[in-house]
Parts: sequence; C-alpha cells; structure tokens
Amino acid sequence: MRALFLSIACVLGLTASGRAEPRVALVIGNAVYSDVTPLANAGADAALISAALSEVGFSVTVVSNGTQNEMKRAIAKFGAALRAAGPDAVGLFYYAGHGIQSFGANYLLPVDARLTVAADLDLVGLEAASVLRQMASAANRTNIVILDACRDNPFEHVPDINDSGLAEMKAPTGTFLAYATAPGQVAFDGAGDNSPFSKALARELLVPGAPVEQVFKQVRVSVLSETNGQQTPWDTSSLTQEFVFKASVPMLAEGVAEAQLWQTVEESRDPVQIMLFMRTHPNGQFIEDARRLLATTLEMELNQSRAEPTEPMASMPAPKEVEDEETALMERARKSGDIADFEAYLEVFPTGVFAELVKKEVAALHSSGASNPPTLSDGGDDVTQPIGLEAMDWDVAFDAPLEIGPPELIGLTLLEATAISPLFPPIEGLPDEMWKHQTCGNCHNWTRTALCDQGKFYQKQAAVRHLEKNHPFGGDFKRNLKNWARGDCQ
Repeated sequence: MRALFLSIACVLGLTASGRAEPRVALVIGNAVYSDVTPLANAGADAALISAALSEVGFSVTVVSNGTQNEMKRAIAKFGAALRAAGPDAVGLFYYAGHGIQSFGANYLLPVDARLTVAADLDLVGLEAASVLRQMASAANRTNIVILDACRDNPFEHVPDINDSGLAEMKAPTGTFLAYATAPGQVAFDGAGDNSPFSKALARELLVPGAPVEQVFKQVRVSVLSETNGQQTPWDTSSLTQEFVFKASVPMLAEGVAEAQLWQTVEESRDPVQIMLFMRTHPNGQFIEDARRLLATTLEMELNQSRAEPTEPMASMPAPKEVEDEETALMERARKSGDIADFEAYLEVFPTGVFAELVKKEVAALHSSGASNPPTLSDGGDDVTQPIGLEAMDWDVAFDAPLEIGPPELIGLTLLEATAISPLFPPIEGLPDEMWKHQTCGNCHNWTRTALCDQGKFYQKQAAVRHLEKNHPFGGDFKRNLKNWARGDCQ
C-alpha cells in the first residue's frame, strides 16, 4: 500500500524531489589513532557513506584521520556552508571512529587524542554537541546527525571514565539523530571491510522513495539480523519536514493504473482476482507481491475447506464467472473439495500456478480417506451436459481456417485468432482500456502446446459448462479448440 501512495504522489508531484533542496554533508572517518586502539573499518565506513551520499545529491566534505584542529576547522566550515545554503538546505553529519561519554556529554575522539585524567576529556576530544550548535546556527529546516562511534571505551585505563557507548543527546527542532547502537551500548566494528551499521545504511539510503524514518528502521532490522540481536541501532527525531534520500522514479500513466488495480486486488484477497492480475501484468512491479498473496490466500482457503469438509455445495458461493480456465478449474475444485476435481486440475495444468498447493490437497484428501462424488454416468448432477451446438463435433486443424464461429473468427487459424482484439471483456466490469484494442496474447502465452492444453481441458466433462461462458472471442472459439483437441491437436 505504501508503494502505491508513493507512486501516485510522484506522478502528482507531491513527493520530495530528493534533489530540489541544497544538500551539504560532512563525513569524518577516524581509524589510525596514535595513542589508543586503531579501528579496522572506520575509514572504509566513512568512504562508503560518502559515496552513497554523493549519489543522492549531497555535496560531501570528507575528513580522514582528523586531528583535533582538523576536525574543529572542518566542523566550522560545515556550519558556514550550511548557513550559506539557506533555510531549505539539508545538513548531514556522519562520524565513524572512537566516541565516549562523560558526565552525560558525548565526545568524538581525534586521532591525536591522549588522555590520562578524565577532567581533560573536553580539552583533547571534540564535544558532539558542537556539531548540533553549528547546524542550529544555520536555521535550516532539516538536519541529520549519524554517529557510528560506540565501538568500545578506548580509555578504560583512565579513572572515572567507565561509561560504555554514547549518551542520548537533546537535538534542536528539525533534527534526526541516529546512533549505530542504543545509548550506553557498544557497536561492532565488523569482521569484513565495513561495520554492519554502515553497510546497511549505505544500502538503504539508496532505496527510491524511502522516508528517512523508514531508511533507519530497515537499517535496524538488518543490523539486528547480522549481529544476532546483539546490536540495536537507535534513532530519535524532531523533524518537521518529510525527507527522502533518493526520490522515487516517476511512474507513467500505465504504471499508475496498474498500481490502482493492484490496490483493489490486494484489498479483495480474492485468489481469482489475484490470478487474473498476474496474467494481465506478468512482468509488472507488483508481480512478486501478487505471488506471495496468492499463495497465502489459497493456503488459507484450502485449510478452511479441510476444516469444514461436510459443508454442502448449496451453501457455498457459486464459482466466479471468469475466462481464465486454469483459475476456473481451480475454483471448481476449491469449492467442491473433491479429489476428482483437484486431480482434473493437475491433469490439465501439471505445472500450473496452483499445482503445488493442489498436490498437497490431493495428498491430504487421500490420507483422510475422502471419496469422490458420483460422476454423471452414476446419475449425478447433469447441469453441465452440453446442448445444441455444444454437443456437435466437427473437424478442426491447427493450420486450417476456422469454419464455425462469429464473423471475426471465420477464415482465421486458431493461432491467428488469438492475435485479434477481444469481442467481450475477459471479466465483467473490467475497464475498457484494459482489454479493448488489446490481444489475448497480453494475458496468455498462446503457443500450439498451450492451445492444445486448453482444448483438452474443454474436452473434459467436468469443464463442459465453460463452453457456454462468453469468451472474449465468443464461446465458439472454445468449441473449435475442443474439437481440435478431439483430433489429437493435429
């Protein structure tokens, strides 16, 4: 649903452009320390984030292995650049390196930091709040501060410095604060080239249309997974503006129509509608979502039918009048719950969309000792017996012109007939633009083999009733297929 709204908003010009406002970033990566433990990945992390930020439109200044003086000058220049960019600017500060808290304040450590007395920390370190002060002085609407600086305490030997991680900071309105791990906790440097936090962040901020809040939520999910729950990235926000790192790609009108249709189908949770959507948009943007939803809804309905095996057919809804024969046969089996109907589906569509679910259902029915209903020859329901033209047989050859049917079909071969525009909508209520002046090749992969499978399906007594439905080419097209299959599809 979120993807739908984002897509439509892009077309209407309501999403953040992602490039309209000035973007200014300062990235600091401190790894090679002279007096405390070096960090394996801080420099690589800063380079990774810098590249990602440049890709989404930030003007990035990078400081590698900065001394205290170099860091102070860089932060001052960052504040000046942000002030010059104006009130619509977005400021971002990222720091990878050693960080420590003392008396509730956070300090970023330059590579030349040396400390023997806790009271000297504010003299050798750089208070993180100084970055916030520079941002606040710009009076711009959106600022983001990211601290990947909680790896360990490099001054464990110094008395009175025994706090782990960083402390929670108070940020001015319009600021998003993100930490590699929760306040007071320690983050992992990572076994590879980058820390788990920076890897996830560089990936997620490139996701088109993702709001900043969603970016860091996905970062949290990834880091939790990679660290087996031992590291939980944390953030807090006082933002007053929507912000996305990378704008969504504007959709064409066809994409908006597809998104609107998918919203309706998704809300219906109807297997038939989902199947029709998949056939109509086999390569669409929602095809994977449709596959997952189809599997979920069918499994739920099959489980329900097993739980209520004695429910009479009269009390069940009539099968939907659809032209997708695979779906229609699946609907018949689903509603009846009979082994024969499920096995009929597998015989016609052994590799169909529903095949795996049907195989499980057949196995379950066999194991429960379920029996098949009476067939027509046993005196069962005969409402599907063909009458009139439906009962007639005539010879049809694959490459020969058709002789029976509406004027639009006469003189065409079977394969040629699939390339003309439909005469009727494939499903009642489908908008004209979805089927008029289209061909059925848009919904079906019509090959000789596929047409033969359909013809064999129409030959089955369980499917005769489908010959009476109004096909997009008229019911006579189905009857021609049936008679062609009767001749072994020659």
